[in-house]
Amino acid sequence: MRAERKTLTRYTIESEHRHPGSTGDFSGLLNAVATAVKIISNQVSRGALIGAPGSVGVENVQGEVQKKLDIISNEVMIGETEWTGHLAAMASAEMEDIYHVPAVGRRGKYLLVFDPLDGSSNIDASISVGTIFSILRSPDPVAEPRAGHFLQPGVNQVCAGFALYGPSTMLILTTGDGVDGFTLDRDIGAFILTHPRLRIPADCGEFAINASNERFWEPPVRRYIQECLAGGTGPRGRDFNMRWIASLVAETYRILTRGGVVLYPSDNKEPARPGRLRLGQECNPIAFIVEQAGGRASTGRERVMHIQPTGLHQRVPLILGSRNEVERIERYHRDQTEPQASGFDDSLFNSRSLFRIP
Repeated sequence: MRAERKTLTRYTIESEHRHPGSTGDFSGLLNAVATAVKIISNQVSRGALIGAPGSVGVENVQGEVQKKLDIISNEVMIGETEWTGHLAAMASAEMEDIYHVPAVGRRGKYLLVFDPLDGSSNIDASISVGTIFSILRSPDPVAEPRAGHFLQPGVNQVCAGFALYGPSTMLILTTGDGVDGFTLDRDIGAFILTHPRLRIPADCGEFAINASNERFWEPPVRRYIQECLAGGTGPRGRDFNMRWIASLVAETYRILTRGGVVLYPSDNKEPARPGRLRLGQECNPIAFIVEQAGGRASTGRERVMHIQPTGLHQRVPLILGSRNEVERIERYHRDQTEPQASGFDDSLFNSRSLFRIP
């Protein structure tokens, strides 16, 4: 008997059939996003052949130098979704203000939030990059959309997903009922369900962090990393491996497939910026996916999806992955207010480093 292959289109239609009264708007929007992902994947894979690598010499709203593929990907995402009639407005990591659906089109009930090409600073080195997106319901579909409509906590998300442009193009998706992974079959041009019901193990033996920022870390993060590096002879009593790809989508996909923890922690490198990642375009959708797969996503001090946004481009710390490890890091942050109870001597870091001998 031929093995059944479920396409993303069939998957979304069957999902809507399980919800009486569904209009088809959601499945239509999701398939439009999938089409945009296919186009972006093609542009990323062709790279230098179409003159896409390199920067354009200008900065986006966050002061980041834009790559050519950032702009291309942003235009693709808008172009493939604005005409569907399912959206009221969009908010992109590459645009300072929200994008209003053209007046000639029908205004829908959903809001689309996205980072068109996450990790684009790595594109010239051929490191995996991706697209992150989140779908919210407009709090007032009749009214003219405004930025305040997007300032919803992550628990309000209807759907979240990310695409990974690597050896194969993957689409990871949650609608609040677990996490499923799809692989792009280029022969037929469709996403096929290949990784159903992804689950993150509660325990892990891997961690990922940018070790070059060690001197800026807070004591709870230093404590956790020190214990991991101490391995079997340390307080954890077992060895850990360290990974760092510097691509949020690639790090998240690794965690979804084999567990681990990734830390983009709060530090004092840039005191005016409390975190490195965007809450709406990156942290909330990734947090939704990780939690639906049985993991945990936190700032170290609070659940990411409980944060009430104050701006379109607000940044926060992000610590995500295997539940028991993230909870341990949260506990270390709580212990910081009671250093004697924690048993951790922070004075060690006044004269030495985890990675250097004084």
